[in-house]
Amino acid sequence: MSSDVTLLRERGTEFMPKFDAGGLLTAVVVDETSGAVLMVAFMDAAALAATRETGLAHFHSRSRGRLWMKGESSGHVLKVSEILVDCDQDALVLKAAPAGPTCHTGAPSCFYRRLDGDSLVPTDS
Repeated sequence: MSSDVTLLRERGTEFMPKFDAGGLLTAVVVDETSGAVLMVAFMDAAALAATRETGLAHFHSRSRGRLWMKGESSGHVLKVSEILVDCDQDALVLKAAPAGPTCHTGAPSCFYRRLDGDSLVPTDS
């Protein structure tokens, strides 16, 4: 039976999200125009449903222990244009248009540093 579900997830057309033991999926957010990686967060069933219903990115905040909409306090929302689903449906890519900086630090992306040896250095973008 398990192999039938796996086959359906990997080859079928039905959306069957595979949440982890904590009820979460990994969501990678990329800029719909440039393709730049903006952030990585987690979605539970409520966050996924709210994102699909509103078109605005919602996530599960592990630190707050609750649903939150990206930009709910800053106004820097992420308008989702497309959701890509990986082969076994346990990770998503959200293509989105950011309304301002994505990172809470004020950087356009949460990925504003790169590893150089054992040091972090600013990225070129």
